[in-house]
Amino acid sequence: MIIDCHGHYTTEPPELGLYRDKQKSELEKDPFFQTSKGVLNITDDQLRESVEGAQLKIQQERGADRTILSPRASGMGHHIGNESTSIAWTAHCNELIYRLTQLYPKNFIGVCQLPQSPGTTLKNSVIELERCITELGFIGCNLNPDPSGGYFNSPPLGDKYWHPLYEKMCELKVPAMIHVSAACNQAFHTTGSYYLSADTTAFMQMLTSNIFKDFPELKLIIPHGGGAVPFHWGRFRGLADMLKRPPLQDLVLNNVFFDTCVYHQPGIDLLLDVIPIDNILFASEMLGAVRGIDPETGYYFDDTKRYIINNKTLSDQDRDKIFEGNARRVYGRLTDALTV
Repeated sequence: MIIDCHGHYTTEPPELGLYRDKQKSELEKDPFFQTSKGVLNITDDQLRESVEGAQLKIQQERGADRTILSPRASGMGHHIGNESTSIAWTAHCNELIYRLTQLYPKNFIGVCQLPQSPGTTLKNSVIELERCITELGFIGCNLNPDPSGGYFNSPPLGDKYWHPLYEKMCELKVPAMIHVSAACNQAFHTTGSYYLSADTTAFMQMLTSNIFKDFPELKLIIPHGGGAVPFHWGRFRGLADMLKRPPLQDLVLNNVFFDTCVYHQPGIDLLLDVIPIDNILFASEMLGAVRGIDPETGYYFDDTKRYIINNKTLSDQDRDKIFEGNARRVYGRLTDALTV
């Protein structure tokens, strides 16, 4: 079985965008406007049409079996509006994912976004996480370490601010993928620099904290191949030594995992050479940041399965771990979800 752990619903019907535009319009008149959830009129036929020529078609063409699907990452927009804005928006986005998992239970498994808002507690995020896991059958969440949208003014991931969410994740036995949303800081390109910077920053915050001492069962996934982490693994090992931290294999590798959203063969080969196989999960982020065909190969950049197959050092057992086994270990509810 091939399980893609990093998929986003990026082909939503236009009604979702109109709902968001209405939220923004209300906020322009009153930044403190208290949003009510309201009703989102999207039919099952619209949902089918939105994926059958897109995510579902590509999944089948490339030979994947399941996609762990979450709302559009750049659309989470935690910096927009206030708590009520994010609560209502997040609920609708997550419920669309749930409906897709019900329409296509043999193709999609749900992961939720959280209603984070800058300068607020994580109370609403804990509530939404529990709802999505226990009521909607989801198996994880996306955690934004920078809900400001590019100003990095939230507490680092090792801060006690995050503990209520970590506690609930451990209780529910679900991991989080570390994933920022769209950048509102013009210094960043959202997918080209902001995502990768946040991935790298998050890893350094883990390295300098006691997260996994406090929460030994916590599991976090760093997407996009870990940003700069694999390329600079020696730097991080050296910094851990200088800072009198434990070796990385003891400090983070029992709890931190990396996906394969790296869009060329040399990059994947580096990832596989540096990071232990047990810490790598297959992913493509198809219909995400990079959608075109690589003129050097004639294949789509995000057809990451090819890179795993073509790597010359992996054994069949290693490939099985990357494609399926590691995802089953990291996502504690995945095996039950596959059975259902």
